[in-house]
Amino acid sequence: MALDCRSTEQLQVLVVEPKDLVAARLKEQLQSLGHRVLGQARNGPEAIAAAQRLQPNLIVMEEKLPRFDGIHTARAIVTDRPVPVILLTDYAGADLVRRAREAGVVAYLTSVDRKRLLSAIEVAVERFGQLQILRREGGDPREALETGRLVERAKKVLITRLGCSEAEAFRHILERTRSTDRTLRETAWTIVNAEEVLSRLDFPRSLQLIVGVVRREPRRSSGPTPFTGAEPAMARGGAPPKGVGPAP
Repeated sequence: MALDCRSTEQLQVLVVEPKDLVAARLKEQLQSLGHRVLGQARNGPEAIAAAQRLQPNLIVMEEKLPRFDGIHTARAIVTDRPVPVILLTDYAGADLVRRAREAGVVAYLTSVDRKRLLSAIEVAVERFGQLQILRREGGDPREALETGRLVERAKKVLITRLGCSEAEAFRHILERTRSTDRTLRETAWTIVNAEEVLSRLDFPRSLQLIVGVVRREPRRSSGPTPFTGAEPAMARGGAPPKGVGPAP
């Protein structure tokens, strides 16, 4: 089933939470948002088995679980069948976010309240959709992960330069990719490297060229692009060589 945060479609949710009071509160809030809770799991092995049996299209999971923690459990579930996972955690620090993202977690919830839960669901569904696009393009999981990191950096550039949302930034990258017959990796590489070069120039000029990279129509002639001299040679040819790219 296609997931779209702009849709009112009911989500089928698995709650993974060892504390019954917290699980009951999550269930109440999810149902008030129009979603259906399929069941509750209290530890890692139960969650893996329940995900295989119930086939949810959203999982809300406590990070501190008995036996397997939430990150290891998420990795096992997502490896078997991709599904958006929201991690319930006291503090989403940089190291935890990095490990959780690599395991397949797409959003975080630090407080069990309705407004934050709604926001986390919207983020989870949007990011999961983006990951599905990356997986289809990358094929190999490791290559998809590397492309995802590059796309995340490109999104941050566009969010800063254009003042757009994360979802809008990804749509800009996707539209530019389709209009130029490039891959997502190549388009993201172009934006990230353009930012590195243009950050040394004056701001108005930098902004103008960044906007041009994302929004300009593809040229019909075979001549050089308006970005010649600022983008790397790779962006005018093929994909960057494996193992070569901007530092994370």
